[in-house]
Amino acid sequence: MKKKMVILGGGESGVGTAMLCQQQGYEVFLSDAGVIRPHYYNELTELGIDFESGGHDLDRILQADEVMKSPGIPEKTPVIKSIRQKGIPIISEMELAYRHKGESRIIGITGSNGKTTTTALIHHICIKGGMDCALVGNIGTSIARQIAIDPKRLYVAEISSFQLDDIISFRPDIAVLTNITEDHLDRYEYDLSKYAAAKFNIVKNQNDLDFFIYNEDDPVTMEYFSQYPFHSKPMPISMRRELPKGAFIKDKQMHVKHGETLSMSIFDFALKGKHNQYNTMAAAVAGSLVGIRKEKIREAVASFESLEHRMEKVATVRGIEFINDSKATNVNSTWFALESMEKPVTLILGGIDKGNDYGLIRDMVQEKVKAIICMGAENKKIHDALGQVVPIMMDAHSAEEAVQKAYGVSAKGDVVLLSPACASFDLFKNYEDRGNQFKKAVREL
Repeated sequence: MKKKMVILGGGESGVGTAMLCQQQGYEVFLSDAGVIRPHYYNELTELGIDFESGGHDLDRILQADEVMKSPGIPEKTPVIKSIRQKGIPIISEMELAYRHKGESRIIGITGSNGKTTTTALIHHICIKGGMDCALVGNIGTSIARQIAIDPKRLYVAEISSFQLDDIISFRPDIAVLTNITEDHLDRYEYDLSKYAAAKFNIVKNQNDLDFFIYNEDDPVTMEYFSQYPFHSKPMPISMRRELPKGAFIKDKQMHVKHGETLSMSIFDFALKGKHNQYNTMAAAVAGSLVGIRKEKIREAVASFESLEHRMEKVATVRGIEFINDSKATNVNSTWFALESMEKPVTLILGGIDKGNDYGLIRDMVQEKVKAIICMGAENKKIHDALGQVVPIMMDAHSAEEAVQKAYGVSAKGDVVLLSPACASFDLFKNYEDRGNQFKKAVREL
């Protein structure tokens, strides 16, 4: 009898999983309550994968031996409640991919901030080091699709807390936890400990042959550290003290302690800002753990180009610099963005609030920001928290309006920074759409 696998969600994660399940001989049925994008619709049709969209056939779904839930589907949806009630196991794409990866290794990166940058930099280091690897997960291709179509010896995977919620045996050879801040609390009953537990799932199945890279300076990580025992080799990173293993920065020099020590000036890092020094340390340690020579790591760290929608310089218009940091979907990301600013800032902020505490950026806003443009359907919380500390506070209901207003209140030598601290689903499809509309509006000034 073929194992019956039901896949919920017809996006990249769901379709990638369907492809791998079909290849591995499962009986596959994919169900999406919404509209499946034409690209994915055509792929499913061409491959002859059984699917439905625009609703769930619950009777059929409840015949599954196992269900793969796409990361965007919350636990509280009726279909998930019905599956749980019947006791059918629910897994994530990461779990399924892990079962079929063969002898390949996985570097898994999670965290509230910096995970995309760190993942991309680790992949860049591995490519420079000549490794047969792929960039997968939240960034790039779904890991299941990659395994089905073009398997590699190493997968560098960005993993969200949602993808870690439903793992059973998933075990990365190297786990990276960049930090833990208040993000996605709406999905975790506004309970930081539940969110932290999801993040620490990345190490729960590791053994003494594996490695765990974490930020020893991050207070929330260290607060929960002792609550989640792990069996892998700890590789901490720090700017506060010298470490015997892992990496640290002292006197503007990064030292990576694994095998032969790698030393490098922080002034040679391609990525600027204190938060990126942590990301660079984590990536350099990961590179050293997979055996990449220190000259290659140094070369990769110096040559890395930052990502689209992450502190991306768009243009300078009449002496005003425009920066797209649309991927800043939580308050801490925006704090880090502001911290790296050295010119007066007009900040474009707002979107779907995930339980944000804007008080966390109040001091930074007071110090760096001359004006805030609120770009969202509901801006009251931002006005209440920050209205007293900036001289100018305005509302906008599109990227174009926000850019026009920001340009109007900025002067030569200022920076207009889109760093929303929120999800984008009120006015935009996603953070990429928000960033692209911002860039288009800047170019039309």
